[in-house]
Amino acid sequence: MSGENCKRNQVSGVRCQNVPGLKIFFLSLSLIFSGSVSGQDQKTRIVTSFYPMYIAVLNITENIDGISATNMTRQVSGCLHDYQLTPDDLKTLSGTDIFVVNGAGMESFLEKVIKSKPDLKIVYASEGIDLIKTGNEANPHVWVSVSLHIRQVKNIAEGLSKYDPKHAGGYRRNADAYVGKLEQMREKISASLKDMKKSGIITFHEAFPYFAKEFGLNIAAVVEREPGSDPDAREMARTIDLIRETNVKVIFIEPQYSAKSAETIARETGARLYVLDPVVTGPLSADAYLKIMEKNLETLKEALK
Repeated sequence: MSGENCKRNQVSGVRCQNVPGLKIFFLSLSLIFSGSVSGQDQKTRIVTSFYPMYIAVLNITENIDGISATNMTRQVSGCLHDYQLTPDDLKTLSGTDIFVVNGAGMESFLEKVIKSKPDLKIVYASEGIDLIKTGNEANPHVWVSVSLHIRQVKNIAEGLSKYDPKHAGGYRRNADAYVGKLEQMREKISASLKDMKKSGIITFHEAFPYFAKEFGLNIAAVVEREPGSDPDAREMARTIDLIRETNVKVIFIEPQYSAKSAETIARETGARLYVLDPVVTGPLSADAYLKIMEKNLETLKEALK
């Protein structure tokens, strides 16, 4: 049936059937619109390994259209020491374009990820940074140093720009703006701690050596090398003896882990307990790192005065 006859029959109430020309037209129109819609909806999917990387990516991708940023691990995980990938993690990674990680040995599961997704684009935030080592083991807590986190932010921005060049200008502009805020925070911490007494401190967990090195703090001892692993009686006794011998006044604990061992040591020695946050959990907002560091500064000023 011709198009003209079809029109006449539609007016008279007769249905038009078997019209190849019209079918091809509407099929082509459908493909055009579906293609344009999918093109509009297609985003660059960025996944981060854990909290501090996510906050950095939030800042670097802020107000850039066509970007989706997701954090893979739940906040209760804290640092990724011995973290095991879950089925939900693998599901999240299955649709990922770019995976942003701390590197430096923090993500022990990376080998498994690379093996299962060999074409996955990975950005290593700690690339090119000199690492503090205990024996042959590198300390991966690079982001706790403000200066080194600035390096990480720049590394992430360059990595994203490499793998997603159409958004490179936005990544770099945002990174520059965020770096400016981090530099202000670094200067504020440095100026505030400059005249403080740098007597020895005790920490639970090896999260703070980079921070201590940057701002001239002396870590006399680390009680729990791995978070959540209670020190045995011998280690507790050694720590108590050290505090008494060196007259250490301050023990820093972390909000993510139990303070039971630290409270015991404090009772035995008279040392005071304070909370320092290594920025591994917190609000999912772009200013979270800055606010946590601000709170850490206030804690240090109180503890070291």
